Amino acid sequence: MRKFLLTGFFSVCMIAATLFSHAQDKIIAFKGALIYTVAGKPIEKGILIVQNGKIIAVGDASTTIPADAQVIDATNKVIIPGIVDTHSHIGGPQGGDNSNALNPEVRVLDAVNPESTSFKKALSGGITTVNIMPGSGHLMSGQTIYVKLRDANTIEGLLEVNEKGVYGGMKMANGTNSLRGTGGFPGTRSKSAAMDRGLYMKALEYKKKIDSAKGNASKMPERDLRMEALVEVLEGKRIVHFHTHKMNDILTVLRLQKEFGFRVVLHHVSEGWKVVNEIAKAGIPCSIINIDAPGGKLEAMNCSPKTGGILEKAGVLVAIHTDDPITDSRFLMRSAAISVREGMSREKALEALTISGAKMLDLSSKVGSLEKGKDADFVILSGDPFSVYTHVEQTWVEGKKRFDRSDPADKLFAVGGYKIYTPEGAEDDDDVRHNEWNDGNR
Repeated sequence: MRKFLLTGFFSVCMIAATLFSHAQDKIIAFKGALIYTVAGKPIEKGILIVQNGKIIAVGDASTTIPADAQVIDATNKVIIPGIVDTHSHIGGPQGGDNSNALNPEVRVLDAVNPESTSFKKALSGGITTVNIMPGSGHLMSGQTIYVKLRDANTIEGLLEVNEKGVYGGMKMANGTNSLRGTGGFPGTRSKSAAMDRGLYMKALEYKKKIDSAKGNASKMPERDLRMEALVEVLEGKRIVHFHTHKMNDILTVLRLQKEFGFRVVLHHVSEGWKVVNEIAKAGIPCSIINIDAPGGKLEAMNCSPKTGGILEKAGVLVAIHTDDPITDSRFLMRSAAISVREGMSREKALEALTISGAKMLDLSSKVGSLEKGKDADFVILSGDPFSVYTHVEQTWVEGKKRFDRSDPADKLFAVGGYKIYTPEGAEDDDDVRHNEWNDGNR
C-alpha cells in the first residue's frame, strides 16, 4: 500500500512543481495598506512584497522595496491573508448514492468539476483555499480534497498537498442525515455509532497485517481501497472532518475519537456551546457555521451565533466555514462578523477565517498568514474585514491576481444572484448554478 500512497504523493508534487515554475517571476510590492498578517500585530501603512508565488517580505514603511519591483499603491486599503474555507461543496460534487452508509474509498476528487463557476464566486469572497466535501447523507461519505483556487484546468492542478503528504481528509457524519433504516443504513443513533466502530475495527486489523509484514511485499494483505484510506486516518495522516450538530452526537464523536485515536475536526457543532467543556478537555478543534437566516433542519435549531465566542473563551481552536451552498462563499467574512458581534474577539475571528482553518487542514506552513516564505495568497479589501460596507477588491493566489472587482466580468460573480449570467445576459452552461447539490445531503 505504501507504494500506491507514495506514487500518488509524488505525482501531485510533480504537478505542484510544474505550477510553481509558471508562477510570476517579477517582484510586486503592495505599499501603504493596513496589513493584517495574522502572525503578529496589524501593520499601518505596511508593505507586502511577493515573487514567484511566495511572500518575500512583509513589514512597515521602512521595509526596503527592490528597485526593479512593480509597486502597487494600496493606500487606504486593507490586506488580509487568503481565506481558508474548511467546509464547502463548491465544484458540483454530488452527495453520493444509497448503496452503502460507509464509503471510505469514495473520492470527491472524481466528482468535482474544475471549470465550475462556483470557484470564481468563492474567489470573489476572498477565499483562496478550500476543503471540498462529499455530502453528509452517509456515516462516512468519503475522501475530501484540499484545493487552492489557482488558475488550472484540471482538478489535479488545484490539489494542495499538506504537511502530512495527503491532499484531503475523511468526511464522516452523524445525526439525522443518515438515519434511513433501510438499504443498510442505520435507523438509530446508537446503530450509527456501532457501524462506525465495526468499520474501524476492520481497519485496525488491516493495519496490523501491514505492520506485521514489515515491508515484505509477499506478506502484505490483499489491497483494499476502503481499508487503505482508513489506515491513513488511523496513522494520523488523514484528518476526519465530522459533521455533527446535537450535543449527544458531538459527545459520540469525542467517544469514537478517544477509542480509535484518529485526528478529528468537529464541523457545525450547533450545540457545541452546551458541551464546550468536554470539547475543550478533549482538545478537539471546531469548524463552525453561522446561519444568518433561521430555518433548515430541526437538529440545528439550537445553533447559536455565540458559539464562536464561547469556544474561544474555553481555549478551543475555532474556524468558520460556509458549507456552501448553506452560506454563499461570497459571504464568509460576514459570518465571522456575526461571531464578533456575538462575543468573539476580532483577532480570533480573523484567525478563524485564515490560520485556524489552515491548521485544521495541516496547511499552516503554506497558507493562513502573511509571512516570509509562505504562499502569496492574500485579499485586498476596501475597508474593515468585519464591516458590511467592505468589498473584496482583489484576490491573489500564489502571486497571481485571480479576482478583480474593477473588471466587469469579475464583478458579476460578486454581485450576481444564485445563478451567474454572462455580460450579454445569456445564461452560461448548466454548471453556472451556484452549486449542483443534493439538498437532502447537506
